[in-house]
Amino acid sequence: MNSDIGIIGQGTSLREVFRTLDKVAPTDSTVLVTGESGTGKELLVRALHQKSPRRDRPFVPINCGAIPKELLESELFGHEKGAFTHAIHTRPGRFELADTGTVFLDEIGEMDIALQVKILRVLQEREIERVGGTSARKVNVRIVAATNRDLEEEVAAGRFREDLFYRLNVIPLHLPPLREREGDVLLLVRHFLRHFCALKKRPVLQLGEEAAKALQAYLWPGNVRELENLAERLSILCDDSTIGLEDLPAKILNQVGDIAALPSPLSAPAAPSGFVWPTVADLREKNLGLKEFLDTAEERLLTEALTLADGVKNQAAEILGIKRTTLIEKLKKRNME
Repeated sequence: MNSDIGIIGQGTSLREVFRTLDKVAPTDSTVLVTGESGTGKELLVRALHQKSPRRDRPFVPINCGAIPKELLESELFGHEKGAFTHAIHTRPGRFELADTGTVFLDEIGEMDIALQVKILRVLQEREIERVGGTSARKVNVRIVAATNRDLEEEVAAGRFREDLFYRLNVIPLHLPPLREREGDVLLLVRHFLRHFCALKKRPVLQLGEEAAKALQAYLWPGNVRELENLAERLSILCDDSTIGLEDLPAKILNQVGDIAALPSPLSAPAAPSGFVWPTVADLREKNLGLKEFLDTAEERLLTEALTLADGVKNQAAEILGIKRTTLIEKLKKRNME
């Protein structure tokens, strides 16, 4: 889990993402975040900025697919008065506004190939030129890009510049789709139900076993965003205290088919009853030394407490039985603040 950055999960693939994030955040290296729509790419990029030395400087996002290509250059680099029709004032672009901070180029795979050349220049020379301008301006920005496209395929098809791809892909971070995050669906839906039920001032909805089986088996084409939207809908429309099959959309039920044939929720081997102390064999199995093992255990408990407390540190400290100041010290030590 890593609720301190807004992304919750416990799978191996996500742990690798969090580990890389912690390593690259203190640097100025360019990062390319990939993943399907709805996997949480912007959350990851914002976390990268918040964990970086630029955290107190501007964070400027721009969706390259949402702005018409004839306007995107002006949005990015600004323009001089009279540069084109309706340019009645000089206007700085997003790169100038982000000076000393971070520029987030979302959906960069949608960018027109002619404009990609100018982005390449920014990466190489750290300077921009306004539309209609005659001189270059230095900018000190960190560039982070994201896309739901396979840029290597786009390069092969001639729709994306190969040199720009390699400039952007210094540190690749890939967010896996929800269907590949084993065990995370029920973890996430319960988190979102706690959140939305609290907003609606109603008791937290519980998941019936059949509903949990269906949600676990569904492929989630809209990923975490789709699951979050469903949790909000259930918090409004579900009349009972427990969510049953009748509360789920037909789309989900049609895809998963025969509920009786589905595996039980969280169908992992049953844990032994009662508390079980870790053993040396556990350390060897995970290839960890004692300090690494204890650090990992503490981080998992910290993140779980923050999740249960919806990020409220006073409550998280109470859950763990420690002082708020102790909790904050531990979070700072792990860059989880």
